[in-house]
Amino acid sequence: MKYLENLTSFYGTGQRNEKGQTLEEFLEEYDPKKYDCPSNTADIAVFRKCSRDGSEGLQLLMIRRRNHPNIGFWALPGGFVDLKENLKDAAQRELMEETGVTGISLKQHSTWGDYDRDPRWRVITTLFFTILEEDVPVKAGDDAADAGWFDVTLEEEAQSEDCRRISLRLENETAGIVLEASTRCCFTGSGILRSHRFIPVTNRGIAGDHALLIMDVVRDILAYRN
Repeated sequence: MKYLENLTSFYGTGQRNEKGQTLEEFLEEYDPKKYDCPSNTADIAVFRKCSRDGSEGLQLLMIRRRNHPNIGFWALPGGFVDLKENLKDAAQRELMEETGVTGISLKQHSTWGDYDRDPRWRVITTLFFTILEEDVPVKAGDDAADAGWFDVTLEEEAQSEDCRRISLRLENETAGIVLEASTRCCFTGSGILRSHRFIPVTNRGIAGDHALLIMDVVRDILAYRN
């Protein structure tokens, strides 16, 4: 099976492998379906700055899912990456298809890959985000039954030296929609090797593990601001 036409940058030293094969011969018999392969998606957290209670706040663009899984729940825009599509291109495409938003710069934030995060298959997602300085028109499409902006409120409460409770509230006041989730955030390691793990506690209306994705990127935005 030949996947790429141009092999120039893959020859290494040009020697044959232990089976006596050239690169072309190795690729000819290589079976990419020998092992079960995960699917890949791209999700996008689009924030815009807003004024709230006399201070600067954040609003997040969310879409309401038209289909299973989590039908009727609210999620980040996103979807599956095509076979010959770069991750950021997929993110830009899915954002356009589901919300009509185009022409904005996206930054890659994190990767999420717990094996049980999606009931359809093993799905690994890459999260992108952006913070807009101005308003953009939004129109739901494709897999999105609706789309809208939600005020973001994130609160943290220390439970121990290495564990915090994080509460997320997303509110679209115009539509009267409130989404909420909470999790325990536990830390391990120290210094630059210090890492954290989310343990979900409650969820109201937010699809899959998207509340965790949102919490993670919002915490980083707030930490950068401070």
